[in-house]
Amino acid sequence: MSQIQHTITHLVVHKLHRSGESPASAELREAACRVDDAAVRMVERLCSHYADRSSKGYGRFEDDENAFPLPRLVREHVVDKSLDFAALSKRMMDAMCLCADEEGADISGYVVVARIMEGASDCLWVAVVGEAVGSAVTGAFDVIDCLHLDFSALPAAGRIDLSGWQRGDERYISFLKGRGDVAPWFKRFLGCSDIVIALKETKKLVQRLSDFAETQRLDPPSRDAMLERAHGYLDELGESGSPLAIDEVARKIWPEQPERLDAVLTGGEAPLASGFVPDRRAIRPLVRFRAAGEQWKLEFDRSSLHSGAVHYDRTSDTLVLSGLPEYLKKMLQDE
Repeated sequence: MSQIQHTITHLVVHKLHRSGESPASAELREAACRVDDAAVRMVERLCSHYADRSSKGYGRFEDDENAFPLPRLVREHVVDKSLDFAALSKRMMDAMCLCADEEGADISGYVVVARIMEGASDCLWVAVVGEAVGSAVTGAFDVIDCLHLDFSALPAAGRIDLSGWQRGDERYISFLKGRGDVAPWFKRFLGCSDIVIALKETKKLVQRLSDFAETQRLDPPSRDAMLERAHGYLDELGESGSPLAIDEVARKIWPEQPERLDAVLTGGEAPLASGFVPDRRAIRPLVRFRAAGEQWKLEFDRSSLHSGAVHYDRTSDTLVLSGLPEYLKKMLQDE
């Protein structure tokens, strides 16, 4: 997968405090940060850790800009140009504090707000990053504690594709799903309405699983076992109405090397969304072939190709069906 070139055009770092029942507060930087080598490395680490996290939600801005002010702030900055980037980031911090208070979120950390060109896409990033204690060695070779940004935790982060927003794309916001009370307050701050079309996402998932089975060049029994395992897992989720988590799919379906399947499912220009209930109609192609011609319809399980019940002759381009039921044989004989 090719690397995306990131070009930072604006960067500000603030700090958010909220714990227990105390109201949220913010420590604000007055002006934008200098985009030097250290800043570039920090943003690259943020983008890398965000890309590695597969449990994300996707959507678009809510229509109600009174209840969800971020869309209006973005428009004032990007379209009207009445807000510079530093002012935008401060207004965003006001909205973030309000959402954290109203949702009762226990969250503190540095807030990174950045505008980044990713290839041809202009994107607005916002992330809450915590601190961790590390070790350092002084010039006298003494070992001391030192604080550093802990991107491995990354409790809240989101990305707004400003180019997609201006084009009118269906989905242009992504955010980390998170655990506990983190995702709801942050999704509200983003003003994000989840857009997940279960049938469409399920079809996309089925296609990627099929492509993966093909690229791995598995022998037929191994390929069938993998696709049948996928069908069983997704069918179980669909029957129970349980939402799918992308980071669980690879471990359930391809436990031998889950990271390889995860890269296929989470990569590409149109990443799969988490949180949808698989559509049971759309997973049938994993274990069943269905086709129709002008004068016929046909449906059979994938396993029948290997049991001999269905045989495809490449030379004559014909299908041979074996084990016909008695009623069908009688109908054919009578005809």
